[in-house]
Amino acid sequence: MAIVHARVDERLIHGQVAMVWTNTVGATRIAVVNDEAVKDEMIISALKISKPAGVKLSILSKKRAVEKFAAGDFDGDKVFLITKTISDMNDLVKNGLTELKAVNVGNVAKRDGAVQIKKSVHVTQQDIQDIREMIDAGVKVTAQMVPNESDQSIINYLPK
Repeated sequence: MAIVHARVDERLIHGQVAMVWTNTVGATRIAVVNDEAVKDEMIISALKISKPAGVKLSILSKKRAVEKFAAGDFDGDKVFLITKTISDMNDLVKNGLTELKAVNVGNVAKRDGAVQIKKSVHVTQQDIQDIREMIDAGVKVTAQMVPNESDQSIINYLPK
């Protein structure tokens, strides 16, 4: 079955992701995809502790994630895919993760050059470009903090 939900959340795995989202989407595996996380032992340890019991965890570079999904390595799982940044998610789309049909932008903190478009989502011009590229590639992009929020297109929130 593979990807059942894809989310951008700079916190990666935390209470809301571990409990609410994982249960809501019925995930049997969480795949965290971020080139920095895969090299950082402290982040790896925190992710292992944070994942829900009974749910498998994969921590992958973007390149490795595309390879593993293309090879069908997760076909027997219901994968909840999480990236730290919008750019990471767009890179997956651009590099052939064709299975990705929808992306939820859940939490992106304020930083230099970013504008707030929802309570928990701040985007830069680069983020907006990445979002538009994903949409142009046929990926539905939403902005939901929790599952019961509206899943309307993120385009409705972007500055004109």
